[in-house]
Amino acid sequence: MHAGRDDLVDLGVHAIPLDMSTTYPARDSSAEAARLDVLATGEMDGGLPIYGRVSNPTVARFETALAELEGCEAGVAFASGMAALSACLLAAVVQGKPHVVAVRPLYGTTDHLVASGLLGNFVTWASPDEVAQAVRPDTGLVIVESPANPTLTEVDIARLAVAAGDVPLLVDNTFATPVLQRPVEHGARIVLHSATKFLGGHGDVMGGIIACDEQYARTLRQLRFVTGGILHPMAGYLLLRGLSTLPIRIREASANASELADRLRDHPKVGSVHYPKIGGALVSIEVDGDPLAVVSAVRLFTPAVSLGSVDSLIQHPGSLTHRIMEPEDRQVAGISDHLLRLSVGLEDVEDLWQDIDQALQKA
Repeated sequence: MHAGRDDLVDLGVHAIPLDMSTTYPARDSSAEAARLDVLATGEMDGGLPIYGRVSNPTVARFETALAELEGCEAGVAFASGMAALSACLLAAVVQGKPHVVAVRPLYGTTDHLVASGLLGNFVTWASPDEVAQAVRPDTGLVIVESPANPTLTEVDIARLAVAAGDVPLLVDNTFATPVLQRPVEHGARIVLHSATKFLGGHGDVMGGIIACDEQYARTLRQLRFVTGGILHPMAGYLLLRGLSTLPIRIREASANASELADRLRDHPKVGSVHYPKIGGALVSIEVDGDPLAVVSAVRLFTPAVSLGSVDSLIQHPGSLTHRIMEPEDRQVAGISDHLLRLSVGLEDVEDLWQDIDQALQKA
């Protein structure tokens, strides 16, 4: 609740200041030129940004807050989670290390981007036990999600960090959030969030952020400056507001999800249930009937992609979030055609249970 707001009392304000400026005037052009040379290197000098594509004071507050919550030196915010990941892949390329080792499953668009080579990378897919052998001199990143999208598979982050050696381990912590897991405490060097999800928490803001050390942050800021993937100030404002209720939302939604997971394990129409040991608000189920019919039959759950909102969502990964993957790649990643992903919200758990039960029975 206080992250990113430590100076508000001294400013004499209670609500977070929202700075919508795109440019910042200065009468001393020669001094601003010298500052711009510094800012272009990714180093922040504590002054105003000069231009909104360099940084923004409201966004900077969100970056500071998330870095504090993840136990990192710095945060660098982007327009979306995929923009944040793209910057990390480009950073590896410009540093002459375009090889990526990735552990499936990943979010479908992440999988596609890593495999496509669109940004100059190339990938070796590896199980957690194969990561050490897959790392090469030109490896720039090891990428993993834990819990993973959409199977909720978990990995031992500390063990994976050892296997990665000197190569930065990037952990997508979107599903766990800093409330349940802080990957840097287990040896990861880069933490990624699709801030659109739980950090925002209300389905009305899009953003992404990387938490990391200051040296890596400078590289990301350089890339953001030239590619223009900056987070909008209003989004930064909404994300800071979302952080203030994050622990309450995560704990309440996790309690609902855990209860639903327990009940669904005994449901005659459900073949298997995936729920992380770490907890959280996501539950994935393998249904015996037509999964699309289940999605069509819900009335309280919202049939939609994305996750992490205060209301509950349901979607079929094979048709939507992971459709971009080749079918055989989905199978290798454990994403079956009968898998449904539930993002459990804050509704009454009995209402949620009645809705998913009736939808499964109808299908």
